[in-house]
Amino acid sequence: MHHIRPTRISWVIFATLILSLSACAGATSQTQPSPEASQTSSDVDRPTSKPYTGDLEIFEDRLRDRNLQIGRVMDVLRIELGSNVADIGAGSGWFTSRAARRVGSSGRVYAVDINRDYIKYIEARAEREKLSNVRAILGKEDDPLLPQQSVDAVLILKTYHEIAQPIRLLKQLRQSMRSGARLGIIDRNGTGSDHGLDRDTVVSEARRAGFELIEQYDFVKPDGMDYFLVFRSNR
Repeated sequence: MHHIRPTRISWVIFATLILSLSACAGATSQTQPSPEASQTSSDVDRPTSKPYTGDLEIFEDRLRDRNLQIGRVMDVLRIELGSNVADIGAGSGWFTSRAARRVGSSGRVYAVDINRDYIKYIEARAEREKLSNVRAILGKEDDPLLPQQSVDAVLILKTYHEIAQPIRLLKQLRQSMRSGARLGIIDRNGTGSDHGLDRDTVVSEARRAGFELIEQYDFVKPDGMDYFLVFRSNR
C-alpha cells in the first residue's frame, strides 16, 4: 500500500489558505457593526434631551387642554369617529385618552412609549377609564413598532426633542401611515438639550424622512410659546 505524503508545496498552499480565511474573518468582524452600536448611534448631529422619567401627574394640569387647544389640534389632524391614531411618546396617556374618546369604539389609539413603566401606567389608565380602543406599545428609539398602513393621524406631543433617532423613527412612521394621513408635532423652540428644538430643525429632519410641511400654528401660553407643525408624506 502506498501512503501519500503531502509535499512541501501542499503545506504552503494549506497554510496560505488558513491565513486567508483568518484574514477574511477578521475583516468581517471589523466591518460588521454590533447590534448594540447600531441601536445607540444617532442619525442627527445635534443634542437631544434626556427622556423624562419623573412623576406623570405633571402632565395632568387642568389648564393643559386650553393652553394646547387639543380639540383644535385633533380637528387639524382630521381625527374623527372611526380614525386610527398614534400617540408617540405617550407618557401618561394624556392625549391618548382624549383621542380615544374622539375616535370612539370604531377607532383605535396606539399609545407608544419607550418607557416600560409608562406603558403599564397607560394600560391601567385605559382600564380605569374604560377605553377599550387603546393599545399600548413598548416602542424603540428608532421604531414605534406600529402595523404598516394602520393609522390616519400621528401626534408627537412635546417629546420630539427627546427622540434620539428622529429621522429613522419618522421613516418608520411613514410606513405606518395610510394615504392622506397627517403627522403633527407640537414642541417649543430650543437647542435640543433644553427640552425644546427650533422648528426649522424639525422641518428639515422631517423633510429628510420624506415628509412635507403643510400647516403650522403657534400657541401662546403663560410659560412661553409652542409651535404646532403639520406634515404629510410626500410619496
